[in-house]
Amino acid sequence: MTTVTLYQPVGMEELQAIKASGWTELPPHDLEQPIFRPVVDEAYAAQQARDWNAVHSTYRRGYIVRFQVSADFLAAYRDKVAGTPGHEEYWIPPEDLSLLNAAIQGQIAVAGTFAGHDAEYRKLNETHA
Repeated sequence: MTTVTLYQPVGMEELQAIKASGWTELPPHDLEQPIFRPVVDEAYAAQQARDWNAVHSTYRRGYIVRFQVSADFLAAYRDKVAGTPGHEEYWIPPEDLSLLNAAIQGQIAVAGTFAGHDAEYRKLNETHA
């Protein structure tokens, strides 16, 4: 089976939900941003985790998670460029999140961690791969 590597910037609460799933499922987004938008480029995910999650989330922590998804699943969705070349993402509606989770191959891994200047320290298993 052919897979595609995707990245998603998440906050601490989302990371804890991923961990609670056994590193196999992505949690739903909040109501303000219901569309799930995994990205193709790790650097773009890092930019979002550093500039948004580590600055605006409750714990001032941002994470990049990496996961493999079946290429057959992604064929139903177009990748979109979010403003700048290299900022490619897939827009997955919230009602398809269970289908996305079923299409994940293997486990979700933490690819990067960012802390804001006033981050609350929390020890997590951040080296899961």
